[in-house]
Amino acid sequence: MRVIGTAGHVDHGKSTLVKALTGIDPDRLKEEKEREMTIDLGFAWLTLPSGNIASIVDVPGHEAFIKNMLAGVGGMDAAMLVIAADEGAMPQTLEHLAILDLIQIKGGIVALTKIDAVPDREWLGLISEDIRKELHSTILADAKIIPVSARTREGIPDLLRELDALLQAVAPREDAGKPRLAIDRVFSMAGFGTVVTGTLMDGALQVGQEIEIVPGGRRGRVRGLQTHKEKIERALPGSRVAVNLAGLSVEELSRGQVVTIPGAYAPTQLLDARVRYLESASKPLAHNAEVDFFVGAAEVPARARLLDKAQLKPGETGWVQLQLARPVALAKNDRFILRYASPSVTIGGGIVVDANATTRHRRFHAEVAAQLETLARGTPAEIVAQFLARQNAPVDAKQIAGGAGLSADMVSSVLGPASNVVALGQTFMAAAQWHALTEKIRAMLAEFHRQFPLRAGLPREELKSRLGFAPRVFDAVLERAAAEKILAASGDLVRQPDFAVQFPPAMQVQVNAFIAQLEKTPYAPPSAQDALAALGADALAALIAQKKIVRVNETVVFAPRALAAIQQWVVAEIGARGQVTAAEVRDHFNTSRKYAIALLEYLDETRVTKRVGDARVLR
Repeated sequence: MRVIGTAGHVDHGKSTLVKALTGIDPDRLKEEKEREMTIDLGFAWLTLPSGNIASIVDVPGHEAFIKNMLAGVGGMDAAMLVIAADEGAMPQTLEHLAILDLIQIKGGIVALTKIDAVPDREWLGLISEDIRKELHSTILADAKIIPVSARTREGIPDLLRELDALLQAVAPREDAGKPRLAIDRVFSMAGFGTVVTGTLMDGALQVGQEIEIVPGGRRGRVRGLQTHKEKIERALPGSRVAVNLAGLSVEELSRGQVVTIPGAYAPTQLLDARVRYLESASKPLAHNAEVDFFVGAAEVPARARLLDKAQLKPGETGWVQLQLARPVALAKNDRFILRYASPSVTIGGGIVVDANATTRHRRFHAEVAAQLETLARGTPAEIVAQFLARQNAPVDAKQIAGGAGLSADMVSSVLGPASNVVALGQTFMAAAQWHALTEKIRAMLAEFHRQFPLRAGLPREELKSRLGFAPRVFDAVLERAAAEKILAASGDLVRQPDFAVQFPPAMQVQVNAFIAQLEKTPYAPPSAQDALAALGADALAALIAQKKIVRVNETVVFAPRALAAIQQWVVAEIGARGQVTAAEVRDHFNTSRKYAIALLEYLDETRVTKRVGDARVLR
């Protein structure tokens, strides 16, 4: 499915020509019919001689409705510039031509209308020569000029054949798996509910699919799809689509928002772009100038921050960072138009090189210009490397594709052999960023060991929280860091690979004294509270981690050798007699009931024994 858009001066016969080509009147509003003038976007469709079906977006030609015209140009595959033979190129003809040139329309044709109103063929030749001069140095420089009359239908078959040939020569829209439909109409239909229309780009939509509205973040579901009033189950990129949305009201939606799938696009208010300032502009573009920004079907006030020039003179191009007054949904390589609000006039346009800029760039900074140049014209490998160099956390291939403006296949082909990219599970980092991250981890661990020399390591959860990574990403980072011996992970703790708890000399004396006391009275040892008072929490935890002390419960600790002897006797006794009681343990080891019960409960917890009544049996 392809989309043809009209362009041209008011009253040059755009809508009349569309009706002659399609049999459909694109003027749908009562006011349009009363004034005999297109005010808002109109839509029609036709079957071309080849059998292919094309949509037509008819735009208003009056200068008062240029903003409505701009809402329709974003999804065009080709343009039909309509010029009346009895008047030739007029002001809005030239402005529409400039807009088509700025958005770099893929193909175009000139329909020279109202040929029945001119005196002779010689006149047509002269008008065509004048038109050719206006087309010179624009995207339509080689466009064919087809004389037609919508009233007599002269030239209509020729125009259809040329439109057919033009669309066959234009490459089809790419399916990048990230559908977006810029909403140009919102309305409600009885029995259906909320309906939006637009030209679908970058991916397919299907009935039942969950969708997200960007900006806004509201979610809904595709209840139904139509193209040219025919129900379809799946809409392909490049087609005009009416989408019946469930879960969303008309009041929640507006022209300029985008229908997409959840998480595919993030709204942005700061973008980097290459801007071409029209030669027809009446004055230079000043730094921080207020402009109106048009992209897709959206219109947003913006400030233009010039990055590489003090001012942008008519006819010049330059790097510009645009600060938008409201968020919009954008992608790298989107084309846009800039206009002054007063006087209302088109002044330029350009191409987005970074749809989600994260910082305000310094002006007149060579490194910034070089980075933007790479984004605009670099190889896929250079673009991916530059994108990754700006990320402080690992990102997956989908995020790279979206941020770098490349297809998923292209990103995969670059990531595979790249030597300057570190793979972390399903995510990736630039080698330099990975080095910076590992140095940060080293510093965190070194500081932790300095502050807490008697603790075996930093808790994994604390490190994850400090780094701010999602669980899967953190696990992949930890695995790679351990493989590179950046750290050692054991259980729930992370430490430096060569770290081991070492007690200071004075502390070691206290530790030795406490362990000697445990050995001296192995079955009636000091309590955990005594150990805490004698050694402190960190030293006690270190001895437990080193398995020099076993904590049986909150109040009881034992030497490992004594605990092993008790367990061995209990197992042997049960094996011989079938069971053992706390009293028997107490009496055999000449200890207290408190210790006997604590020991047997510990053996229950470690699944050596289980309690049956007042006795223990083996599990």
